[in-house]
Amino acid sequence: MMRATVRRGSATEGTPAREGAGVPSVAWGPVLTVTGALGLVLLLFSGRYGFFGDELYFIAAGRELDWGYADQPPLLPLLALLMDNLFPGSVAGLRLPATLITTAGAVVAALMARELGGGRGAQVASAGAYALSGLMLGRLLATSTVDPVMWGVVLLLIIRWVRTRDDKLLVWSGLATAVAMQTKFLIPTLWVVLGVSVLVMGPRDLLRRPMLWVGALLAVLITVPTLLWQAANGWPQLEMRAVVAGETELFGGPWLFLPMAVMTAGIGVGTVFVLYGLWRLFRSPELRDYRFLGLTVVGVFAVFGLTGGRIYYASGLFPVLFAVAAVEFQRRRTGRWLPWVAWPAFALSALLAAGSLPLKAESELDYPNLGVKFQNFTDSGQFGWTELTDAVAGAYRALPPEKQRETALVSSSYWLASALAYYGPDRGLPASFSPHRGFYYFGAPAENVKNIVYSGGDPGALRSHFASCTRSGTSSSRLGITDGTSIWTCEGFTGRWAEVWPGQRKMG
Repeated sequence: MMRATVRRGSATEGTPAREGAGVPSVAWGPVLTVTGALGLVLLLFSGRYGFFGDELYFIAAGRELDWGYADQPPLLPLLALLMDNLFPGSVAGLRLPATLITTAGAVVAALMARELGGGRGAQVASAGAYALSGLMLGRLLATSTVDPVMWGVVLLLIIRWVRTRDDKLLVWSGLATAVAMQTKFLIPTLWVVLGVSVLVMGPRDLLRRPMLWVGALLAVLITVPTLLWQAANGWPQLEMRAVVAGETELFGGPWLFLPMAVMTAGIGVGTVFVLYGLWRLFRSPELRDYRFLGLTVVGVFAVFGLTGGRIYYASGLFPVLFAVAAVEFQRRRTGRWLPWVAWPAFALSALLAAGSLPLKAESELDYPNLGVKFQNFTDSGQFGWTELTDAVAGAYRALPPEKQRETALVSSSYWLASALAYYGPDRGLPASFSPHRGFYYFGAPAENVKNIVYSGGDPGALRSHFASCTRSGTSSSRLGITDGTSIWTCEGFTGRWAEVWPGQRKMG
């Protein structure tokens, strides 16, 4: 068994350690085997079903490419635009970046274990725990796919800096932070809590390194364009923060945040590794230099739990805990019992994780109108978009040709508007609009628009601006969120869109 510990003397004095000193070699063969298997599974299942609602929105946002958006920075819309142009109409093609990024996350977890002194077994266990966790849901192109991996990269660089005192790593951590900031505005929470943890527990020398602040400056400079967009548009991201907190409250608020967040690490190995890893960060003599990471984990979970964050917000910390747990299990095994426990535990976790995959063919699925619910929100959000578009097309074509020329599509939800924007042109439908969340910022109907086909429920306050609004159909969708979605035709617009549209804006 290879054991390695950080030599505290040179680290304390700030002398860089020789590359490879005090750590095992990277077990590239078995690590790449595990991560390759993860990538293959994601690739095989990424083309199942259809586009997720948020993915359709990212495509729509990419076609309105800007420095920022109401509900996220520009990286995901840019990726969606690139993939949709490279692989038009391909669900698997759109999700290829998510597959690659998620697979890279498992490698990051293995490299963390190596930096902490873990040999082949610990590195493979770390990658395996990652592959079986909720993070492997990265088959979808989503901010929750990219952001945790970038957190992992930042933390890997910090862990490596503690061992080597190579200040170039701090500049790279700033650049990784900049990428994370183009995905979600969450990583500043990590840095603030980490900074406080370092002040309390050390190594305080980290905060005195000029290269740390050079990296921070680079992260800020790269993020300036999207921050300027937010400022110019009234900081809608702050409104989204309140919306997210309200949604979280509906699901139990801070009391359920911690248990639900921990469960996203994976029922079985992942949950055990998270709890054991956190405990060992505070207790292990070999990890004394990394105590600040334990306090960082506690602090970040506390911040997101108390402020109404979503349960996956802190999932970027899981790779650290996976790595610590794997290394500590390896260091402390005293007999041959561990493999007899580990293999069945990983096998059971693999079976549980497989339940989150879209195993059934689309033709075998039951639908809400038959009284059967989908197994999860992710699956249900991938169905019904073409049925919705066909229903809207039917209402649109029922209008006389002269009225069609003065008609636009309006939806109550950014998901519905995104679906119509994607599938509508092939059906001869006009432009799609919605006052909901980020779609509001893509613009209002033109002033010559006198009629709308409205989807997503009753038009509500818009009714008062039309001579007539009549229900013209219902989507026959198989999707819970659009099942029974009513279609309305409103004619004879009496106002000015430039004046009416701002009053329709909604973030929730």
